[in-house]
Amino acid sequence: MGHVWVPEDRQAQIGRIWFNLAALLIAVGLITHQHAPFVMAACLVTVIPIAWLWSRAALRGLTYEREFDTEYAFPCETVRMTIRVTNRKLLPLSWLEITDRVPTPLPLVGGELRPTHLPEMMQLNIVLSLRWYERVHRQYNLMCTKRGIYWLGPVTFRSGDIFTLFETQEDRPLRNRLVVYPQVWTFEELGWPSKDPFGDRKARQRLVEDPLRTRGIRDYHPEDGWRYVHWKATARRGELQVRMLEPTASLSLVIFLNIATFRYHWQGVIPDLLERLIGVTGSIAIWALDQKYKVGLIANGSFPLSDQPIRVPAGRSPGQRAVLLEALAALGSVAMSPIHDLLQWESPGLPWGATLVVVTAIVTDPLLAVMLRLRDAGRQVVLVSLSEELPAVPKGIVVYHLPPSSPVFQAKKVGCGVSSNERGEALP
Repeated sequence: MGHVWVPEDRQAQIGRIWFNLAALLIAVGLITHQHAPFVMAACLVTVIPIAWLWSRAALRGLTYEREFDTEYAFPCETVRMTIRVTNRKLLPLSWLEITDRVPTPLPLVGGELRPTHLPEMMQLNIVLSLRWYERVHRQYNLMCTKRGIYWLGPVTFRSGDIFTLFETQEDRPLRNRLVVYPQVWTFEELGWPSKDPFGDRKARQRLVEDPLRTRGIRDYHPEDGWRYVHWKATARRGELQVRMLEPTASLSLVIFLNIATFRYHWQGVIPDLLERLIGVTGSIAIWALDQKYKVGLIANGSFPLSDQPIRVPAGRSPGQRAVLLEALAALGSVAMSPIHDLLQWESPGLPWGATLVVVTAIVTDPLLAVMLRLRDAGRQVVLVSLSEELPAVPKGIVVYHLPPSSPVFQAKKVGCGVSSNERGEALP
């Protein structure tokens, strides 16, 4: 049964009414010389202060905790959420109502969330009673239906006295984050070769030098760049000396993601196509990390409340996988700039031996022109197209075409829903 919170000024008015009623009963008792009105007045004068003090202290010493079995999940996975409510005081709570906010893309499995006035937000209602120093925990299964970074909370508490004469309410900014990564596929599911899909790694490894690893020095030649000059050795010998670099032990791969699903941004967004673009990008990143590549990401989309394109520097540290997937999870749907401009601006600052992979659903002539210039400059360039029809691509550019009719997209839809026959539990 729900309770309606009464504001403090309204509660004060109610309190005065009860005390006025007690005074009236005392007057009636004096006039009629009856004991019953005195007894009733004494009860009112005793109960009202106790009830008021009880309601004022009801929410003190009350703690609320959420805990997930994992804070990172993929679409269609279930996350178990444990809620712990603790009453850390001697005063028991005869009733307690808790309203917790849960994002709409995280529905309860086998449960029900109520709508709210907030967009993309539902509420979880919990009603219970707590004895002194008692802890109660409940478990819920949340279905991750959509890529994104979600925040649960805040929480609203309502409680009152044992006589239900007074109620009190408190809002607490208790928030927890849950990250739902994009859906990814293996290269076998995409129909790509799992061995050197973007070119011959071994041949390129002998050509790429690591500027941080010096294997010796030699005399300067006219074709040598000034950045290779070894100034200490030059000062010691009295003539220009340059460093001899060792071949790099690892290769770099930088993914350029175009989130535009139409040629012009004002035409809107195709949600399914956008999720496929992001999923394919995540699939490439995971494969490359498994192959010991240094992987980076540059996208013409942005994080929420930001106006800058996403940039993740290339790396292969143990946390790089989570960084890349979390960036893709947070990616919005508004393109900040054309992908060909971003490719032209960013490519000069990337390692020379890096493989540049462009993932896009729109293949334009300016994009092909930039990729052609990069190829002619000696860059390894790869185009991954999710367009319906693939235009003519210049030779020397590795191309993979994944139209919407691809078997991987037909066999495994992007996103997930909760079917009517799925069952879950809310454990006390």
